[in-house]
Amino acid sequence: MTETTVNKDSKAARAAPAAQAAGRREADPAVALPLSDIQKRFILHWGEMGTRWGINRTVAQIHALLIVSDCALNAEQITKALSVARSNVSASLRELDSWGLLLTEQRLGDRRDYYMTPDDVWEMFRIVTDKRKQREIDPTIELIQQLVAESKGSRADAHTHKRLSELLDLMRTMSAWYERVTGLPRSVYAAMAKSGAKLAKLFGGGRSGD
Repeated sequence: MTETTVNKDSKAARAAPAAQAAGRREADPAVALPLSDIQKRFILHWGEMGTRWGINRTVAQIHALLIVSDCALNAEQITKALSVARSNVSASLRELDSWGLLLTEQRLGDRRDYYMTPDDVWEMFRIVTDKRKQREIDPTIELIQQLVAESKGSRADAHTHKRLSELLDLMRTMSAWYERVTGLPRSVYAAMAKSGAKLAKLFGGGRSGD
């Protein structure tokens, strides 16, 4: 018997735990998890991309492993599958949990936690985007807003004030648009994203050759 929980501070908490576990098998915790060549290539690539996005390689690799795994995994299984230090796995799991990207499953008679990611990739994308917005975009908007206010009326910073005001307007507009879109039901914003190319063509946009 298993019970699935999530970080209640994350948007992953919207997903029904029972639905998240549906279709996943229970792997023997004593057996090392075999990885296919396809899985290994994806995990390695996701880890490399993680470093380019400013995310620790092991954090990204564990995330990739949980994406492609058809069962919830405990820390020991993750350690063996990726051949990384147990302490590194523990720290990386805490980081993933802080992003709201972990679902935790408990089993009767087993003191270990078992981990998986949200099954809905659209929800997973929204969680990551929300967190990056909170950590990067929102503080930038706050700083630029302060600089615009302080430079108002300054002859020495007239050009800087104009450029920062334009940048602030852009970032506020995009932030407000994002908040409105992600506040919609998942099926609605997914459909909007998929119809983007059609909308671009309707208004005469899009890159040549599209």
